Amino acid sequence: MLYALHEMAYTSAQPFRLAAQLARGFWKSPLNPASETAIGRTAYASAELFESVTRRYGKPDWGLETITIDGKPVRTVEQVVWSTPWVRLVRFARNVGDLKRAKKPVAAPSVLIVAPLSGHYATLLRGTVETFLQDHDVYVADWVNARTVPVLEGRFDFHDYIDHVRMMLAQIGPRAHVVAVCQPGPPVLAAAAVMAAENDPNRPASMTFMGSPIDARLSPTVTNQLAEEKPFAWFKSNMIHTVPWPYPGFGRRVYPGFVQLYAFMSMNEQRHKDAHWDYFKNLVKGDGDGVEKHDQFYDEYLSVLDLTEEFYLQTIDIVFQSHLLPRGLLEHEGKLVDLGAVTDIGLMTVEGENDDISGVGQTQAAHILTPNIPVERRVLYVQPDVGHYGVFNGRRFREEIYPRARDFIAANEKLCAVPSQSASAA
Repeated sequence: MLYALHEMAYTSAQPFRLAAQLARGFWKSPLNPASETAIGRTAYASAELFESVTRRYGKPDWGLETITIDGKPVRTVEQVVWSTPWVRLVRFARNVGDLKRAKKPVAAPSVLIVAPLSGHYATLLRGTVETFLQDHDVYVADWVNARTVPVLEGRFDFHDYIDHVRMMLAQIGPRAHVVAVCQPGPPVLAAAAVMAAENDPNRPASMTFMGSPIDARLSPTVTNQLAEEKPFAWFKSNMIHTVPWPYPGFGRRVYPGFVQLYAFMSMNEQRHKDAHWDYFKNLVKGDGDGVEKHDQFYDEYLSVLDLTEEFYLQTIDIVFQSHLLPRGLLEHEGKLVDLGAVTDIGLMTVEGENDDISGVGQTQAAHILTPNIPVERRVLYVQPDVGHYGVFNGRRFREEIYPRARDFIAANEKLCAVPSQSASAA
């Protein structure tokens, strides 16, 4: 019912939104002599603000057709190399000629960046992907909005997520490197352990976890406490809704992205109010830089996707209430996930000192849970003065976190190359 009401509210606002668009065009037109007056600028800003907060935000574009590497422009091509109804494995292929002009090696370590499936699209990691493209052949797990997947395609749960990580690594090929940002930490670690136990040749050479709830019992945040305090039945009764017609996923039970968005915005309500007030004032003043920054952030932040009922509820149970992985009780395909089986996969954990989503300690717990990884293949790093998003985006990520991750991946790439070189020589 809530989903249907949400759609009804959006549809009901359509006439007012069209009126705002017309007003915006009228007051911004160079043919309008009043457009540069205080009244004209205020009227335009009011119409623009109303239209922006009532707009339907679809999936953003990656916008990585050209990146800068060592001061040189390098073109990239977005390639979907594999897909299922639930995910697109996207590779950003860098132009070989441009790489040579930038004096960068064409051959580079393959990195799979597993984006979070927690309400936002993978494009939230645009800055992360652009930074890793400086030195790597980058693939991204681009998750699909559950409301666009027909019911006939079946279910997608926590264990399907684990299997999808395994399949994506198999598509990339032997000994790629995997980077899990936030939510994917537990299923990616489980996938690596299952692959290690089976001696899968496609198991990753290294795994990097950034702000992930590997063990959510440590340094619990407000988000963790909510998941623990509410009974499991509460989440099923209050957070799950049915996709309405005319979406392709009509009838599917989901955790709607707009519910997640409202929850996050309520945590920083005053901050968002201030941001929109500043946006209005910048529109009146004609401050293009301030307006552009606001648009770039909120165009991404307000673009949300739905999660399947089974994936969302199992994540609440497995990760935040029962803590099955850190307790050694997680089963996959009828077998216990043995983290001790991980012996030749490098492990790096990155945390933010001020992270209010995954508290300090939750990610680095992976080091305790994988006792058989050699010490020389481990990196534990806590970045000072950053929150959750600063762990994988922004200036400190680019200047302080990424160089450590790059060197860690390069070291593990060399370690994995030694056996194959010896075998070739033999």
